[in-house]
Amino acid sequence: MRTLFQRSLAAVGMLAVLAGSVPAATFTIINNDGPGEGFNDPTPAAPVGGNPGLTIGQQRLNCFQQAANIWGALLTSSQTIVVRAAFNPLSCNANSGVLGSCGPRFVQANDPAFEFQGYWYHIALANKQAAVDFVPPALPAEDGSDMSAQFNSNLGQANCVAGRFFYYGFDHNEGNNIDLLAVLLHEFGHGLGFSTVTSGTTGNYLGPPALPAVFDRFLFDETTGLHWDENTPAQRVASAVNTGNLTWDGEEVTFAASTFLALAPEVAVPFGSGTLAASAAAYGPQVPGGGLAAEAVVVDDGIAAALNSDACESPFVNSLAGKIAVIDRGTCTFTLKSKNAQLNGAVGVIIVNNAAGDLAPGGADPTITIPTVGITQADGLSLKTAISGGTTNVTLQLSDQRAGMHPSGRVRMFAPNPFQGGSSVSHWDVTAFPNLQMEPAINADLTSDLDLTVPNFKDIGWIPHTTSADGSGYVDSAFLAITPNPGRGALTVRWTLASEERVELALYDVNGRQVRLLARGTYPAGPHDLAWDGRDDRGRPAAPGVYLARLKGTRTTATHPIVLID
Repeated sequence: MRTLFQRSLAAVGMLAVLAGSVPAATFTIINNDGPGEGFNDPTPAAPVGGNPGLTIGQQRLNCFQQAANIWGALLTSSQTIVVRAAFNPLSCNANSGVLGSCGPRFVQANDPAFEFQGYWYHIALANKQAAVDFVPPALPAEDGSDMSAQFNSNLGQANCVAGRFFYYGFDHNEGNNIDLLAVLLHEFGHGLGFSTVTSGTTGNYLGPPALPAVFDRFLFDETTGLHWDENTPAQRVASAVNTGNLTWDGEEVTFAASTFLALAPEVAVPFGSGTLAASAAAYGPQVPGGGLAAEAVVVDDGIAAALNSDACESPFVNSLAGKIAVIDRGTCTFTLKSKNAQLNGAVGVIIVNNAAGDLAPGGADPTITIPTVGITQADGLSLKTAISGGTTNVTLQLSDQRAGMHPSGRVRMFAPNPFQGGSSVSHWDVTAFPNLQMEPAINADLTSDLDLTVPNFKDIGWIPHTTSADGSGYVDSAFLAITPNPGRGALTVRWTLASEERVELALYDVNGRQVRLLARGTYPAGPHDLAWDGRDDRGRPAAPGVYLARLKGTRTTATHPIVLID
């Protein structure tokens, strides 16, 4: 887990039901709270981070609507997406807790309009593909909701992640609090389709009839060489804990990740294979391109022998001046470990996991100025054994591998051992960097950028695959990203083309009206970027809100939401 704050996926096995220009998706949020609570909380509040609400309840509702606007600008559907939502007390203790959950209320399969037959579709995606609103025959229409969401009303109280509350601004400046908008974007992603409905503990399909999820079509086990819909139940159970070897086999994600994900760090060592795989920390500077070479030293912080390498106490007994600190995970936060190492003169930090699996240190501290990486427990033991035998010089460097990608070129899914209910399989792996919106825990560097979820939604059918001008089918792919997002003033729009092509890049409002034409012409294969000054075609500042960047070409198309703030 990258932080203490695990986000859980709502159970999706509630009910299985057989089964020209498309408008932008419209969301309706149904307030399922009682008087005086949740969305109806009358506690006065000052506007914050672009959220104009004057009560806690209104700010919560505004935050939900902002998340809906961001998703709605990206997706198209003739059917309104209805979200039943509430704030309730959820599982919690003083140090950790469930932030929220969201899942589909129903699933649907085998409609002739569906792109893939023989798979369960989350109901909002089913409605989109068939252009009808499926009403389960066994239930009354109720409120017509497609997704059910709940979020922790006790967050910040003494018995629930004490002192860390939801932040209701739209600018992701949450500080030590929890960014509700980032959590909502994540949980809406689950409810819209980013999750399996196949049991990871039994390997059994949802039914009757027993069918895989459309999500399963793209889950690939690198060990068996089979997709989840080709595996036996026993193979799926093994795959769900096959750490580092469960991947996403969708061509849209694979193409986008090759540009979006950064090169992964590694530790060059004078033993074994010569390198140890590593994961970048979410805080501090990244490993420099030219590498960082120094002697590696195991920290001694002067506490009992069982704890003296956790670096939770400072000053250290041994000298770290000009050296790379080797630190055990546990007892205190990753950021405190790195900060203590910095204060004791270290030039870099290697944190060793205390359990099997990869370690990507999470947290936020802008005062940390040295790079930190995480390595596995087994590799840490090898490194510490080498250090105990004499002076060991190592180099923190960049590998040829993208962070979060398998050597096959596919993006890793979260498959820890032991299995984590509500998190395993239905998330990107924590080794991805930059951190992704659909990782299993909240990270301080998340924004409104839906990153690799955009090409993922192309793969599963929410967003049309790239087609040729004559509509003959998939030809090429493009990737589009915006930074900072949200932002104001100068924003950078980046895109990548698989081959030379004539394209047009323009910005649109949520009603489909062009706001600014940014580029038109023939561009070569590879990455491109340009700046947008936040003004429309007439030179006027664009109003705060959600916009859509759209790249269109003879062979490619890509879209991405942009959030402008005050």
